[in-house]
Amino acid sequence: MTRRIVFVTGGAGFIGSNIAAKLAEDRSLDIVVCDRLREAELGKWRNIAKHPIGDFVAPEEMFEWLEKRWREVEVVIHMAAVSSTTEPDADKILRSNFSLSRDLFRWCADRQRRLIYASSAATYGAGAQGFVDDNDYEALVALRPLNTYGWSKALFDIFAVRQASRDYAPPQWVGLKFFNVYGPNEEHKGAMKSVAAQIWPHVREGHSVQLFKSYRKDVPDGGQKRDFLYVRDAAEVVEWLTRTPEVNGIFNLGSGRARTFEDMAKAVFQAAGREPAIDYTPMPPAIRDKYQYFTEASMERLSAAGYPKPMTPLEEGIGDYVTRYLSQPDPYR
Repeated sequence: MTRRIVFVTGGAGFIGSNIAAKLAEDRSLDIVVCDRLREAELGKWRNIAKHPIGDFVAPEEMFEWLEKRWREVEVVIHMAAVSSTTEPDADKILRSNFSLSRDLFRWCADRQRRLIYASSAATYGAGAQGFVDDNDYEALVALRPLNTYGWSKALFDIFAVRQASRDYAPPQWVGLKFFNVYGPNEEHKGAMKSVAAQIWPHVREGHSVQLFKSYRKDVPDGGQKRDFLYVRDAAEVVEWLTRTPEVNGIFNLGSGRARTFEDMAKAVFQAAGREPAIDYTPMPPAIRDKYQYFTEASMERLSAAGYPKPMTPLEEGIGDYVTRYLSQPDPYR
């Protein structure tokens, strides 16, 4: 029987491990994870401990491993990135988020292997031009991200579109502009965890929680809005894409509906069976000028491409997250 490999970079990370878990339901696939686990105490290894994987590859060995087995690789799912929006080393961000992605794109083009990669809603910056996933080259170069992370992702989107226009691209290439994803397997992310995960210990213990104050007169404290996406939906979209090789391009991946941070906090309290208790704390000065007050994914392109399922509403997603994961002794998927 021929080996069928799905190669997942960042496969032990938050979104990557949820994708690996979903794809591992198909026992005919070998899910190969490429990642760094770092300190055992952080528990990142637990993100992939419940599902069979075909192999584990260190990032520095990635191209050597792929080169030996490329005929068996059906699709590369590239989720690895420096995802911290406050990472101070711009060279590190660019090496990880652009240079590595560029080399992997070229490898997939040369070997004619399919590629699905993580872009980001951070490419939209403050959202002055909206959140429409227009694949036109001029529309992409007109975006103005607010930080190095968003710029590195925008740079690679531009590279991918330009390469595809020159007929030098993988047979399937898809970039997914993830909006604010929450759900199981984000324990290792520390300060970069979703608000739901960060406030859960306080809600569980019956304490109040803190959200950022607003620094805009037209937005109340806690009224900053984000498009919150349950990670289960992200994994299902990627799984659908692996079965739909004719779909190409860059797509938004959010719920399609902006909700406030206060809505999210209240949903966590509701799932815990507690009355909301929310305080507001000053936003760190370092991020005030770069803070997004509103994001909402336009989801028409993904729907037009044939994706059939609705996204999980916030209260339902938070309820599932709290009940099945956060409140359990073992919170991993």
